[in-house]
Amino acid sequence: MEVVIYHNPACGTSRKVLAALQEAGHAPRVVEYLKTPPDRKTLQAVLKKMGKNVRDILRKRGTPYEELGLDNPALTDDQIFDAIEKHPILIERPIVVFGEKAALCRPAETVEALMG
Repeated sequence: MEVVIYHNPACGTSRKVLAALQEAGHAPRVVEYLKTPPDRKTLQAVLKKMGKNVRDILRKRGTPYEELGLDNPALTDDQIFDAIEKHPILIERPIVVFGEKAALCRPAETVEALMG
């Protein structure tokens, strides 16, 4: 089973989740999404596994979220995906894909339920 973590090494929560995966015996594929952002199709597949929509993974703090007006409910998913493609920092982290399941592992303990 493939395990993938969309990771930001500068984030303590992301580092904690990566360590928990490794301590549990997994060797996740680490995607530093700020260096190698997932494309729209990949994000859509991850969201489907999560049972979430694109708004559910938007990071507000430390991003251009407000500046871009992403809190506007009239924005379409396509417009939000466009913003994420231009500013991958808008993706909340860490997201872990665990086979056919995925979750935003914030707080870090969320990864335990995903692995369970």
